[in-house]
Amino acid sequence: MHIVEAFGRMFISALFIIEAIKKFLFKEETIFYMEDYGVPEILFFPSLIFELVVPILLIIGYQTRISALAMFVFTIIVTIIFHNDFENQMQLTAFLKNFAIAGGFLIIASNKPNVCTLDYYLKNK
Repeated sequence: MHIVEAFGRMFISALFIIEAIKKFLFKEETIFYMEDYGVPEILFFPSLIFELVVPILLIIGYQTRISALAMFVFTIIVTIIFHNDFENQMQLTAFLKNFAIAGGFLIIASNKPNVCTLDYYLKNK
């Protein structure tokens, strides 16, 4: 069953890696969108790097609990900032989807390192 957890980490991380690549390719549009919600342009590159690096750490299982908790906090903050118009059905759906994803990160954080993580191999070497 450890391979199932590894695939789960890959699937949940893929969303953020793909979004980071999309943000990089459409930098101006992303910055405009961020500023439209009051998020300063200076946070573009830090958020881009975070959204790329931390999910990769989750995939390989390095500092898995810390990475999952960091992604949980990031997901909740992004959800509150960008998806708070509950009269808009798409925004409400995005809000609920992100809360479900955040729940997935909490589940990952609650597990101890298993065979399919770098944490496990570093701990047992």
